[in-house]
Amino acid sequence: MPELAIRAGVDADLDRLLVLNNAAVPAVNELGRSDLERFMRIASYFRVAVMQDRPVGLMVALAPGLDYGSLNYRWFEERYDGFLYIDRIVVDPSVRSAGIGAALYRNLEQVALDAGTPRLACEVNLRPSNERSLSFHERLGFRGVGTQDTENGAKTVQLMVWELKRRPGSRFQPTACR
Repeated sequence: MPELAIRAGVDADLDRLLVLNNAAVPAVNELGRSDLERFMRIASYFRVAVMQDRPVGLMVALAPGLDYGSLNYRWFEERYDGFLYIDRIVVDPSVRSAGIGAALYRNLEQVALDAGTPRLACEVNLRPSNERSLSFHERLGFRGVGTQDTENGAKTVQLMVWELKRRPGSRFQPTACR
């Protein structure tokens, strides 16, 4: 297996990332290039997994306080003071099960801990069902904290959080749940 690198996304990645993202619908919603460009500007975490100089994965996470219309993002904003909301993670199907998703999550966990962020937040589809993603998130340490219907009732999601553990010597200072 070729070596995996995780780095910040750059403009030259966007066309490939758009293809990866839109191939993953309905696990994530479809995007246009301008949507990805906006994420690159506003996201606290916009990282690309790269193998042999080719993007094979993307993770986007957002801090609270943004002008972002996602119902799921707003759900977490109403309930938690400190978090990074994972808006999307996509992995090229040709390298799925190679640990790329887990590597992106480990990298995000480290970035969050270094920044003093107490938790990660995400949602996983219950309808249409994404059992693979639900099991993956539970293995990482996420737990369900609610459900929500979206897209005029066409979709139901499990809202999940992962309370990050403080490491000795880290700057991490947890903030309270509202």
